[in-house]
Amino acid sequence: MSTETAAAAEVVALPPAGWEEARSRVYAVGLAAALPAVSRPLADADGHTLAEPLTPRTDLPAFPTSSVDGWAVRGDGPWQVVGRVLAGHTPPPLEADGTTVEIATGAMVPEGTTAILRIEESTRTADGRVAGTPRPAPEWREPGEEAYAGEELLPAGTPVDPAVLGLAASCGHDTLRVRRRPRAALLVFGDELLTSGPPGAGRVRDALGPSVPAWLRRYGCQVRPADVVGPVADTLPAHVAALRAALADADLVCTTGGTMHGPVDHLHPTLEALGADYVVNTVAVRPGFPMLLARLVDDDGRVRFVAGLPGNPQSAVVALVSLVAPLLAGLQGRPMPVLPQVTLAEPVPGRGDYTHLALVRWDRVAGTAHPVRHVGSAMLRGLSGADGFAVIRPGTSGAAGDRVPVVPLPLTPGERSW
Repeated sequence: MSTETAAAAEVVALPPAGWEEARSRVYAVGLAAALPAVSRPLADADGHTLAEPLTPRTDLPAFPTSSVDGWAVRGDGPWQVVGRVLAGHTPPPLEADGTTVEIATGAMVPEGTTAILRIEESTRTADGRVAGTPRPAPEWREPGEEAYAGEELLPAGTPVDPAVLGLAASCGHDTLRVRRRPRAALLVFGDELLTSGPPGAGRVRDALGPSVPAWLRRYGCQVRPADVVGPVADTLPAHVAALRAALADADLVCTTGGTMHGPVDHLHPTLEALGADYVVNTVAVRPGFPMLLARLVDDDGRVRFVAGLPGNPQSAVVALVSLVAPLLAGLQGRPMPVLPQVTLAEPVPGRGDYTHLALVRWDRVAGTAHPVRHVGSAMLRGLSGADGFAVIRPGTSGAAGDRVPVVPLPLTPGERSW
């Protein structure tokens, strides 16, 4: 037996990792290799991840702020008008009882103000004074009403979205310390694949080359068109050269196919040639069993990862949600994804000693999950109408009414499901 054959036999003999164990393991190695923090202007921070807590630079609001258009009054009325206060200005104090200034929403409340009278609830007397009855509750926001300077508003690990950007701006920040987005690449393996036109004559259309980069972007990665390579020739030298080139710039390289040990499955010997260590090699999950994640560490300590996705399209997506999503959460310094619970609307079979990830439509209003049809590992029709995967644990089956975890699919860019 050759050295390569013996190594392959040893790899095959290792038991697959449990699905939940695999998720935890890849998240931990991702977090240990979390990408460095960088400063980004607010305009460039969308889609990144906070590398440090978000805190206000001042109290919010920083000064007493009128919440209505009206009259800032001192003492009892009617009041003599002595000026006007607009937003963006620092007003002089109201020094005498019986005086008022017109005030706009958002304007700084003058020192000495005892109440604000809404404009629509005021009248003018014959001599030009303002009359009316202020409401008993103050009509302005006190300093620190929303937050105090230095208070933690969002923890490190929070994904940056438009709401976070707006909050950061209101806190007085011009830049944010964030984890940069992971750089990803895709290598498509398989001489039998077509990249255009309909399938036929023993060849099938590559469905993963167009779709995997889109999934990766939804998980926060940067993937350029030039980062998608393939089909790579079914030879070991071609695989080694393609993977080495992809790893030069990428934090994560995904590959499709070649995760078993068939006559043209060269991923395992390629990883061995490049000195990679397995984090996970096969997972006890159906579909998608022959998935893997490997790690390479340069002499300078730089860590990169290779995710081997099965060649069947739905199995590849199972590998993405099982291994790639938790890995990327760790790399970005985000919390380990917590799976929501749903109620099965129909029975879902188990897969013996394997975790079953079953495609479902998720009715978020009712909190129920409905299995979809056309869910073979080589099929994509069911996936196109699904919202996620119901998790049926080993040794169990899902009955209608059972509460089970669900792995949501990131159906829109930046969605916070993961």
